[in-house]
Parts: sequence; structure tokens; C-alpha cells
Amino acid sequence: MSNRPTGRSTGRPGPGRARLALALAALLGGGVLTALPAQAAPAAADGLSVQYRTSAGGATADQTEPWLKVRNTGSSPVQLSQVKVRYYFKADSPSDTYRFACSWAVRGCSVVTGTFGTLGNPTATADRYLEIGFTQAAGTLAPGADTGDLQLRFHRANWQTLRQSDDYSFDGAQTSYANWDKVTAQLAGATVWGAAPEGNDPTDPTDPTDPPGGGQSLFDDFDYSSHTDPAISAHGWNVRANSGGPGVPGATWDPSKVTFVSAGGNSVMNLETSTAGTGASTTHTEVLTRATKFRNGTYAARVKFSDAPKSGPDGDHLVQTFFTINDLKAPMADDYAEYDFEYLPNGGWGEPANILYTTSWETYNPEPWQAVNQHSEQRRSYAGWHDLVVTIDDSAITYYVDGQHFGTHDAQYLPERPMSINFNQWLIDLNGQTSTAPRAYDQQVDYVLHVKDQVLTPAQVAAKVAGYRNAGTGFVDEVPAT
Repeated sequence: MSNRPTGRSTGRPGPGRARLALALAALLGGGVLTALPAQAAPAAADGLSVQYRTSAGGATADQTEPWLKVRNTGSSPVQLSQVKVRYYFKADSPSDTYRFACSWAVRGCSVVTGTFGTLGNPTATADRYLEIGFTQAAGTLAPGADTGDLQLRFHRANWQTLRQSDDYSFDGAQTSYANWDKVTAQLAGATVWGAAPEGNDPTDPTDPTDPPGGGQSLFDDFDYSSHTDPAISAHGWNVRANSGGPGVPGATWDPSKVTFVSAGGNSVMNLETSTAGTGASTTHTEVLTRATKFRNGTYAARVKFSDAPKSGPDGDHLVQTFFTINDLKAPMADDYAEYDFEYLPNGGWGEPANILYTTSWETYNPEPWQAVNQHSEQRRSYAGWHDLVVTIDDSAITYYVDGQHFGTHDAQYLPERPMSINFNQWLIDLNGQTSTAPRAYDQQVDYVLHVKDQVLTPAQVAAKVAGYRNAGTGFVDEVPAT
């Protein structure tokens, strides 16, 4: 039995908010699955071109202002939500973080997204990139049409002057729009325009044995027969059965409640949690890697959250999670690390209704409770399937939900030691619902992906997963032991 925290997610992220202390032990739990609907493959496209100009042409500036137009050079309409454009630049210092803004766009800034990534092979003129994307609301781009102006800008988070004259994609003399091949454009994961800095071509993200930048990968499609399938252990997973926290005192972690079914071409893992209003009647579920070998890079999973029970009365203070974690060696130890997606469909930890947290942990003290962390939150329903991505590089932790930026957390919270990968579902307490009628809740997981030491965009994650599935690869683990 391991002595690391039982793949908890620890609980409410806010410092100073009381949360249940965790047991220091690890194995895992179980559940019942339903099928994930098959996803249609993105349509192929004939081509794109990108025009560029700048409205801030100095060698240094308060902010970089790349203005862009994307043109459909093919013969078929293009879904803009499948388009990603990268602008490459050199960070002003290794610890710098950056902020993106859209000043004006013909189609509206609300449909334009901007996220930052770190190159796997830094060059003299680029070690970062700004990736521009579009939401579904951006619609389509007809053959021969362009997006019109995308008046974009980004700046250092501390608003100190930045140097742009040494940036790969910058040209201060480019004051009117012209085709610009020092930015790249991807369509449905394939590069169709431009040249990236040497050694950083984003093309071919679908090759399951060749992740961008050479990072080793863990991928699991969760294609198992039951929680007793020997392949689960062979692939490095534990289905928890040991007692302890987090959650309702006296609850058990039941491996038999982790189940698997196949539908729509995909296998899905289901974690079931149930209660009849007492600790003794409460069962939690958890699945985690035995190895703590995951640190920087990209973590992704497709998870189905539930707002309502599959049976019985609603209202319990439920936590549904995807997270990474290592063990707390001593109260307030500074080498502890944890990075959480936690969905509370019925509130809890003082929240009255559904809320999604992403939390990056520096450390904590179980008794008396003291937390050092940074979190982001959205108070709304997240019932249904969601693509969850968190990236960790040497400067920040960045969270995405369904391809959209959810939060970026500071370098103070970066991991000092490797971690395990975990999913669990559990009840905070029995205060949300006083009935003694039996009820049960499901959380489902379609896949998990980790790419070591490489920051992938959500689009690259989707393409990578599609590549594994197209190749018939249900499991691979290339990540070396630490």
C-alpha cells in the first residue's frame, strides 16, 4: 500500500476554508459506465493563407500588436473553429508570463481566443508562441473570403517594456497587410500555411509515436472488461479499495463500482458513487496511476460530469475530479504539488450551487487547516462531456476547458517533484441532502493523455487522441520512470 495521499483531490481550494484532512495511503475505486457518442472527424480543407501587419513597429514597446487576416484559399467552406494561427516570439525572461487581448475584430472579439505555449526546441528568435483560435460562434469562412481585421495584442503580465525586434514573427516595417509566412496556420490539426522556427514544425500531430518536440506519451482509451481485468494493473493503474479520506467518514472505496462499456466506437470508464445518507452506506470511487513519474508537460482527459443522480434524490455535495498529485511529506512541505479539475454539481465548501474549480497547490497543513494555492472558478453547470487540459512548463500552469482558456497560475505553484494521475468521485459530507433513500451518481472518463515536457494546445491534444484511435492504439506508455 502506498503512503501517498489517496489520490484525493483535497477539496475546496480557497485558503482558510476548512476542508476534511486526507488519509495518507493509496489504491483506488470503481464505477459503472455508459458510452461516449462517437465524434465526427473534422472536415479536411484545401488551404489557408495569413496576412500580417503591426501597429506597434518599434524595437521595444509596451505591447506587441500583431494584426492578422486569415483567408480561405481553397474551394470548400472552412469552419473557423478548426483554425489555429501561431505567432512566434522570444520571451523577455524565462520566468515571464504574458496576457492576450483582442482590441477589435470584424467578426467580434468574443469569438477570438488567444493562448500561449512554449516551444519544444527554442531558437534565438523564439521560445514561445501565441496561438489564435476561434469559437464555434465564429462560423465558416467561404472560399476566397477572409476574416477581416483581427486587431490583436499581448503584453508582459507585469506591463514592463518588451523587446519585439528579436521575435521570429515580428516585422516593424510591415505596416500594411501582406502574406506572412512567419506565422503558421493549422486546419483540423494539419499545418497548411507558414514555417515555424526551425525544429518546431507543428505538422503531423496525429502520429501517435512522434509527439510534438519528441515528448514521450501516456495514452489510455480505457478499453477494459472490468475492474478485475489484469490489463488495468499491467498498464500501471490502481483501482482503490483502501479506506481513508477524503470525503464522508466511514465511507468505503469500492473497486466494483468502476466499470467499462464500449459504444459508438469508444470505451468509457465509469466511476459510481452512492449513499443512503450514512457514512456506512456511502461508497466512493477512485482510479490512479501507481507511478509518480509525471511532472511538466500536457495532461488531458475527456470527462463527463453529472448534475443529477442516475437514481434516487438529488442534492448531495459531490466532487467529480481529474487531477495530478504527489505526497505531502510533512505539513507545509514546499515540495508538495497538486493540480485539480474539481466539479461540484450541488455546491459544497460553502458554495450554494454548481461550480468548477481549477487549483494549483504549493502546500497545505491538514491540522489546523492551512492552504497555499491559486485557483480559478466558474459558477455554472458543466453537466455533460468536457475536454479538460492542463499544461505545465517552467513559467506557469494553464488550464483549458473545451478548448477555452480557464485560468493561468503562477510559477510559485510549479511542481518540484513528479506526480501521479488520478480520477475520483466522492461526497464532501452528508449535509446537502438529508434523505435516507439510496442514490447513486456517475462520472465518466473517455481517455487520458500525458505528453512529457511538451505544451500542446487543445487542438493538438484532440489531433493526438484521434491519431491514436485511427491507428488502433488503445494504450501506450512511453514516459520513463523517475
